[in-house]
Amino acid sequence: MDSASYERSWNSLCNVVDLTGIFDSEYRQPHSQCMTNTRVTLRRRITRVLDQCDRTSIWLNGLAGVGKTSIAFTIAQEMMAAKRLVGTFFFSHKHSPIVDAIIPTIAYQLALAFPYIQDKIVLAIRNDKMLLSAGKSRVDQIRELVIKPLQMLKDSNNLHLLEFCGEPYAIIIDALDECLSSEEAARLVILLTDALACPDLPFVHVIFTSRPEAHIRTAMPSSVDEISLITRDEDTIQDVRFFLRTSLDKIRTSRPAVFGQSPIPWPSEDNFEALAFKAGGLFVYAAMAMNFISATGHHPQERLDLLLREKSTVGADIDQLYRQIIGTSEDPIAHCRMLASIIHLSEPLSLAHLQEIFHADKTSFALMLEAFSPVILNDGVGKVEIYHASLRDFITDPLRSKQYHTDRAHVHEHLACCCLDFITRHDPIRTRAILASSIYIRLPYPYARWDEHLSMAYPSSKLRNLVSLFTDKALRHWVKALNDGHGFELKTRGLRRARRICLSLKWILRGPLANIVIAWRIHKALRDGKGRGQIFSSLDLTTWVLGVYFSFRCLISEGNFSTLWESFLWVFFICISGVSVRFFLYCTERS
Repeated sequence: MDSASYERSWNSLCNVVDLTGIFDSEYRQPHSQCMTNTRVTLRRRITRVLDQCDRTSIWLNGLAGVGKTSIAFTIAQEMMAAKRLVGTFFFSHKHSPIVDAIIPTIAYQLALAFPYIQDKIVLAIRNDKMLLSAGKSRVDQIRELVIKPLQMLKDSNNLHLLEFCGEPYAIIIDALDECLSSEEAARLVILLTDALACPDLPFVHVIFTSRPEAHIRTAMPSSVDEISLITRDEDTIQDVRFFLRTSLDKIRTSRPAVFGQSPIPWPSEDNFEALAFKAGGLFVYAAMAMNFISATGHHPQERLDLLLREKSTVGADIDQLYRQIIGTSEDPIAHCRMLASIIHLSEPLSLAHLQEIFHADKTSFALMLEAFSPVILNDGVGKVEIYHASLRDFITDPLRSKQYHTDRAHVHEHLACCCLDFITRHDPIRTRAILASSIYIRLPYPYARWDEHLSMAYPSSKLRNLVSLFTDKALRHWVKALNDGHGFELKTRGLRRARRICLSLKWILRGPLANIVIAWRIHKALRDGKGRGQIFSSLDLTTWVLGVYFSFRCLISEGNFSTLWESFLWVFFICISGVSVRFFLYCTERS
């Protein structure tokens, strides 16, 4: 293979790799790993399985916050140091991983770990130009990119590989349940375990971590070594106590202005025991409690007293910790709505981008970040993300978050309003410059995602007014900018979705006249943008719809329905009118 062809094939693999799935990627900072002298017994048990010359898979399961990712990261480090790590894929709600990239990402790591088999992977890509495409069979991908290259590790005739022969290797898949649907998670388990069972391969163990979900349990092979992490396990509780003691000592010695140059003993034994009981065997509780206590601008003892003020009847009560942290905010309800909005974003955003999106609530947004700093990752430069997935579960479950819950429809209503406010706030020149760019240029979040939030939003009067303002003031500039650039059909997908939303029953029931007018404005702008003639004038259609609508309203107000049958006829006529409007819009778009 010539060097140019080799480089093109290798680059095509690199272009589809999802770096956020690699365990030690910078995108995953801060890395979660086991402290020295913790989880010793558990790690020894996992290592014993990984040293066996067989194909046993490991399923490490447990509730959110018990430390599954920290264990997986630490094992990955150890296996990489021993040159026995084939690859990893760590799922995370923070990074919205690309499902199609799982196998190519593992293949990329395999090629870097064992350079002598990189040629085999590159050759497979060169021979099949569609091997890396999203529609390619996962079975074909794993056979060509992983299984066949791994077979070379068992080839004793290859002198370069003698040092690797006979060694058991590992693939680690973390948080299997966090981003994949139940069907996708089960398919991935079956795909990996079936493919790696081939007797022609070196011994490869797969470590899966997840919550103990039924669909994942069903997909696991009968020979899997299941390790369940529970918060009542004595070794785990002792490890959490060790973590708390070490972290509190670090706080004490790092705050000489508070505790003195020769730090006094802190906290008291009673306080420590109370905190350790609250944490139980839940590492995430202990970690966020330390974040809360060590927050700058607050006295550590005062923060500790806040945590201990509410007595616990059970340990490891993460919900109580979240409610206590939320309770320190100046406006808990408003701040929780904003926190829910961050959680429901389609992708994590930087602080600067969030400040632009939440421009109307920028003061409240700043206060929320400060109050919730123990549970939010924000260094001012990278993405603003929640500390742990358990916070998402808490906020989205009304039975757990109670008075702090904001339902999904109202969260998306808030996000849709913020996106539309962002769009209408900027001048048309900037809008045209952004939208007229190539389809390969990434659009700012509000331009790219406004319709997505609109489709799931509660149709409040504020949101409907903003949609009306958008179609009245900004739409013609928007469509003209799209028409000036490339990919008109692709870029107007959001407008077509918005038109369907405005004509949906959910929206029509809250303002039929206004929503039909908005839908017609979008429809007319789209047709004008494509340069097609109109079958009817907008005035004719609008007059027809208005006539039907106001006739119906007048009959209701004046009580002119002589019979129940007549009222049914009018309702039927209105429904037929609405269907006719939608059919007309569909036909003219298709023409």
